Amino acid sequence: MNIKIKDYIGVLVVVTLAVISYATLSYVNTYAKIAEPATFRSFSVSGEGKIVAVPDIAQFNFSVVTEGGADLNQLQTNNTASVNRSIDFVKNKGVPEEDIKTQSYNIEPRYQYFNCGPRILSLGGGDAPAPCPPPEIIGYTIRQSVAVKIRDFSLIGDLIAGVVENGANSVSQLNFTIDDPTKVESEARAKAITQAIEKAEAIARAGKFRVGKLLSIDENSYPVARYAYGQGGDFAIAESVKMGAPAPTIEPGSEDVTINVVLRYEIR
Repeated sequence: MNIKIKDYIGVLVVVTLAVISYATLSYVNTYAKIAEPATFRSFSVSGEGKIVAVPDIAQFNFSVVTEGGADLNQLQTNNTASVNRSIDFVKNKGVPEEDIKTQSYNIEPRYQYFNCGPRILSLGGGDAPAPCPPPEIIGYTIRQSVAVKIRDFSLIGDLIAGVVENGANSVSQLNFTIDDPTKVESEARAKAITQAIEKAEAIARAGKFRVGKLLSIDENSYPVARYAYGQGGDFAIAESVKMGAPAPTIEPGSEDVTINVVLRYEIR
């Protein structure tokens, strides 16, 4: 009787261990199926979408630089008068007030420095040489910069010439861009994702497996701005207009909006 009980207990222990082993193995397999696609059983594909768009906004900066003596109040009055004339000209050409923005207003002192040369102390007990005087402010330079956004490209040449004729002595950073790039970026993104999906299906067919669920998606965008003027510095534009040259003809060209995506799929 005792031997039979021992046999039953032994069989029960073996069965219990077998059940525990099976449960552990099932858990490990289930966990592996969850974790594996993100590590070993997955693959990635990339896609690129590029849209060539025509810019609808032009932007440029103009500045009024005023130099003079120590009468700062008079310099500010002169600088403000020139800036206001230029801004009024831009407004009269149909540019709305919200597209005109003051970028910066700087006042910088100009110093006179004294070159006193070597200062040798007297060894005979005489008078010591006078100290070299510190730098003195002899005047100021005021620079006020204004940014203008243009929606009617036919006005660009006249606006550049007109602000200089009305007091601006520096024009720079004329560039073209897209006012609201969201629509163009959406088109480029859809194109990139479509290309990536087609590539994933082609890889799956070649590798004789099925494309599983989408695990992740990453995106990079690369808008490329096209600059038409201002790269050579401010002087060339302002001086050419001052010398009576005709208003420049400006062409906006095109802008490439590129989006790259990387899709990661489960392998089935």
